[in-house]
Amino acid sequence: MRRAPQLPPSGQPGEQLTLIEPAPFAPSWPTRGTLADAALARFLAGERLDHRGFLDARGSWRLAAVVFQLRAYGWPIQSETLAAPSDESPARCIARYWLPAQCAALARAALKGAAR
Repeated sequence: MRRAPQLPPSGQPGEQLTLIEPAPFAPSWPTRGTLADAALARFLAGERLDHRGFLDARGSWRLAAVVFQLRAYGWPIQSETLAAPSDESPARCIARYWLPAQCAALARAALKGAAR
């Protein structure tokens, strides 16, 4: 009889191994004072941003465009879709964005080591 695979004590499967080394983490930094710079600073602080939070903090409803720009610079911004129904749109969904903790730690270390 075959046995079910055993999960680690955390109850979660482990990280998938790769045969090819990933590319080094070397994104470009956005220009200081831009919306991309402001969003990146919040991502580096570990925040998860959605449209409403960015609008309240920066007065801009263009978070998706900012995330697109950061991704083009090489920042691996992650996202998830959340249900956010409203009276006008009961099926409305929004995105929430964040920077993986490992990438944020690497970027913070790079900031300490050199001035941008």
